Amino acid sequence: MDDILLASSHMALLLETKKFLSSNFDMKDMGEASYVLGIEITRDRNKGMLGLSQKTYIKNVLKRYGMHKSEPKPALITQGQKFGSFQCPKNEYELEQMKSVPHASALGSIMYAQVCTRPDLALATGLLGRFQSNLGKDHWKAIKRTLHYMQGTKGLMLTYRKTDALEIVGYSDADLAGCKDTLKSTSGYVFLFAGGAISWKSAKQSVVISSTMYAEFIAYFEATG
Repeated sequence: MDDILLASSHMALLLETKKFLSSNFDMKDMGEASYVLGIEITRDRNKGMLGLSQKTYIKNVLKRYGMHKSEPKPALITQGQKFGSFQCPKNEYELEQMKSVPHASALGSIMYAQVCTRPDLALATGLLGRFQSNLGKDHWKAIKRTLHYMQGTKGLMLTYRKTDALEIVGYSDADLAGCKDTLKSTSGYVFLFAGGAISWKSAKQSVVISSTMYAEFIAYFEATG
């Protein structure tokens, strides 16, 4: 079974498309979409608002890893906190300890939320994803802290509002030599449209630079490239 979503501001065109598809394929019209691929869709036509959230998905993720009754945390990463290979397992005993930790599936579950509706998780998943092949205890603690944060923010949603000002607004930023292993900087950007985020990313830069200005230039380039 394959699912398909159709969207158009032209109702006649939308109906014509549905008629064409149904005449060529065996299909069923399920009406307005309210839940697809773990994403909940809410509408307020009177206010001209559309919302996308993954509250139910995040609840299931928290329950899967025994975090559904955990205390919410106000931030994913504390100020000045650093991650690096110095936190990776250093001996067979530490390696054996990490074998029983579901770090890959937990981080993958967080990443899915980040890709779909949660740009606020991009920095954490980008940082922790660097150590996926050799995760240490401190990295696992950071993943659990991210789940604590999601516990307190699972109700957040991307919200888009009807507007006549169809303008895309973008923001970018970068740190300086934030990676302890390579001294490379981390860039991040987000683009907004109709009041909500439509594109976002946080990733380590590909080159080593010597000043904040250069790091910002690279961030701008990666955001607009």
